[in-house]
Amino acid sequence: MSKSSLYYYFDDKADLFVTLIERMIAVLFREIGGFDPGALNEGNFWRSLEDLYRRSVAVVGRNEWMVRFGGMFYRLRGNPGQGTATGRVFQAVRVWVSLVLERGQALGVVRTDLPQSLLVDAAMALLESLDRWVVANWSDLGEKERDEMPARHIELLQRLLSRPDGTGVAGDSP
Repeated sequence: MSKSSLYYYFDDKADLFVTLIERMIAVLFREIGGFDPGALNEGNFWRSLEDLYRRSVAVVGRNEWMVRFGGMFYRLRGNPGQGTATGRVFQAVRVWVSLVLERGQALGVVRTDLPQSLLVDAAMALLESLDRWVVANWSDLGEKERDEMPARHIELLQRLLSRPDGTGVAGDSP
């Protein structure tokens, strides 16, 4: 494909790269299987998110090029001139996080005392921080650390988002 043909389909290199990231995410979700927020219930909400994360770690463990793509993605995101191209990926994640949080609120396992937009922003910030950390530290993590990571990271998310009365936290009963 010639350079001019490439720019017919993509605005610039950043747009091309983000399109590759979107395809990588599609491959990841195809390999980990579907996830239906509507199937979540009070008893399986946090465990289901942890299982999704655990399956993701397993797929990435077999396809470590995904980690390298993640590193490139965050370098692009940090570039003031081209980082805006990453916005559409984060917008798609934001929609998904909003749906999951709304389901969790309807089930009574996610707090409702704060505005929905604040909860989504807080969850997105934590998820991005965790993702950046994983990408930066993946090669230094042993098998045991990778196995424990989903439970620890979902516990952080759960502590952030659970109801202030303590219901919805693992080990507590409503």
